[in-house]
Amino acid sequence: MTKKEKIILLYYEKRLNTIEISNKLKITKQYVSKIIKTDSRYIEEKNIRKLETKERHREQNIKCIKKKRLKNKNERLDAALEVLHRQASFELSKGKTINNRAFRNWNSSIYNYYNRTKEYRIRKDFENKVSYAVPKKIKWD
Repeated sequence: MTKKEKIILLYYEKRLNTIEISNKLKITKQYVSKIIKTDSRYIEEKNIRKLETKERHREQNIKCIKKKRLKNKNERLDAALEVLHRQASFELSKGKTINNRAFRNWNSSIYNYYNRTKEYRIRKDFENKVSYAVPKKIKWD
């Protein structure tokens, strides 16, 4: 098999580019390019490769945009979490005690609201699990 045939085989069937072919066969890329351009399939193959490259770049661009959007979303979530943390720290650091309403807001899952009496009562399944310091009823005017 001659060098020209090898070049044609590697370019059109193995789909290598000119640099890869020149490195593999130890010849100049200009010579590879010259041989490839003389083939009748060159223009069609070039257009196909252009379309493939365009599609690959489009996919990379979409992936990059998604990554950037995810990063921005995470940064926004981190900022929101930071604000909540500061607010919680501020509320909890005011004094040595916390009022019942603030306690209820921080532990809302253990309370049920009773509309008739307008108060929050500790849920039945938590009655025996909480400390004596936890308010059992909280009036909500």
